Amino acid sequence: MMSEHELKALRLRIDSLDERIQELISERARCAQDVARVKMGTLAEGEKPVFYRPEREAQVLKRVMERNGGPVRDEDMARLFREIMSCCLALEEPLHVAYLGPEGTFSQAAALKHFGKAVVTRPMAAIDEVFREVAAGASNFGVVPVENSTEGAVNHTLDSFLEHNLSICGEVELRIHHHLLIGENTKADSITRIYSHAQSLAQCRKWLDSYYPSVERVAVASNAEAARRVKGEWNSAAIAGDMAASLYGLTPVQQKIEDRPDNSTRFLIIGNQDVPPSGDDKTSIIVSMQNKPGALHELLLPFHTNNIDLSRIETRPSRSGKWTYVFFIDFLGHQADPLIRDVLERLSTGAVALKVLGSYPRAVL
Repeated sequence: MMSEHELKALRLRIDSLDERIQELISERARCAQDVARVKMGTLAEGEKPVFYRPEREAQVLKRVMERNGGPVRDEDMARLFREIMSCCLALEEPLHVAYLGPEGTFSQAAALKHFGKAVVTRPMAAIDEVFREVAAGASNFGVVPVENSTEGAVNHTLDSFLEHNLSICGEVELRIHHHLLIGENTKADSITRIYSHAQSLAQCRKWLDSYYPSVERVAVASNAEAARRVKGEWNSAAIAGDMAASLYGLTPVQQKIEDRPDNSTRFLIIGNQDVPPSGDDKTSIIVSMQNKPGALHELLLPFHTNNIDLSRIETRPSRSGKWTYVFFIDFLGHQADPLIRDVLERLSTGAVALKVLGSYPRAVL
């Protein structure tokens, strides 16, 4: 059994380590301020500084995980450094990040996971509004959902890329846990209505069929909106996540009710800057091909020839004509890589239209 003397000695050691950690964080923050001064001093007249470098942050976080020796998990260590980096970046220039609101949505959780809690988050009412907010320069970046592992592509996001000239600067993968939540005036056995986003209702369909088969299911704009409604009602429940539950003071009746235990959503970071290679990147493009036999083979052949790994391909109706389609394609590699450049050049010669949405670091956390 540990003696009182040994316990006191360990606590003193922890206090000393905390002091050293705090001193090093402050030193890092001062260094970040020096970086900002150097950047500002080298700008040409009218040129705007670039403080946030997605490829640089991805490289730092990967090195953090590679040199981690435990006992703290790699992902947890990287999250600690993410918050340190977020605070230091805020000293240079606080980032403003638009997301699909209201407050408490998974999109906000994705924004905080990617940028850290020192950013200023701005809720938008619709995905297209997130695009417009960033295109207008009112926010530095935007966070939008693009696909769910259970329900597939988020078509509103794909369609918005057809209308706006923004770049993809990063991606976030968020593990999605859904909870059945009620307010303080609601009893679990008196629920007659369940609110949630349509995709969340679909992701919990089997669970709802088993436990609440006769209860009305009402689709709303977001899970946070569902939580807000439930707060003022006595006979309803919401399907939402931890942030919404905390924000609106709701109590979980049942946690983790999603049908698939690996349920995840991928979000994209959209902005107005091109991202240099990080060493582990993805590229996203939109391609429109002629409506003729063999068009799909012609589209995929350059990827096969250069041994490029496709990670996603989706089709959406084109705005240019009836029964014509565009392809959204994600693949591994950066557009600056020679093999990727060759693929893009081959596609551009055979495609009706080709739009590179951006190259960006693969999700680290």
